[in-house]
Amino acid sequence: MSTLPLVRPRTRQLSLFDRLVGEVDTVVKTLTNKGLVASRPSPASGHSEGLTSDSEKRHVAGLMRVNHAGEVCAQALYQGQALTAKLPEVREEMRDAAQEEVDHLVWCKERLDQLDSHTSILNPLWYGLSFGLGALAGAAGDKWSLGFVAATEERVCRHLKDHLKQLPESDRRSRLILQTMIEDEQRHGETALEAGGAELPKPIKNAMSAVATAMTKSSYYL
Repeated sequence: MSTLPLVRPRTRQLSLFDRLVGEVDTVVKTLTNKGLVASRPSPASGHSEGLTSDSEKRHVAGLMRVNHAGEVCAQALYQGQALTAKLPEVREEMRDAAQEEVDHLVWCKERLDQLDSHTSILNPLWYGLSFGLGALAGAAGDKWSLGFVAATEERVCRHLKDHLKQLPESDRRSRLILQTMIEDEQRHGETALEAGGAELPKPIKNAMSAVATAMTKSSYYL
């Protein structure tokens, strides 16, 4: 009795138009906060609201607005880097990291909704700037692109830890979200270095810190 050879399904190659549609869809979903679905439930799920005073709620909302804006930047950075990365495995690494950042984006937006607050009106600006930086980093070469990821995540973790210290002890919801985000961001940075990321020159790191400071101060209020 003869057996038929196993026929493997052919993977459909996306056209340039298909890829562009996908990229535009990502931009729209990120900036409108519509259509994004987290792959994991929010760490805050199942916990009651611990904040009672309006002043505490306003402060926490400001912090979470900054964190949400940071995740908007992360989406744009990874998208720009994935478009210009040279090696397929690096592009895939960027897309995998971006999916976890989607979780963070959704969780921060949910927390802002719980606090009856809003996302930053400056998000389109941060998205455009971050996309351009990501594309430039990817075009410079994969080792620099990965090094840029590691340096970015280092700064993200630093400001998340600072926000964690500023949260009221009673705000367990926000605290659990930030703790999980810190764990994810640290892993992204370590993975980027292990994949061959290069140490960025100090002037570039200083410039990154300056941009991050501007984003943080403005997004807290706007």
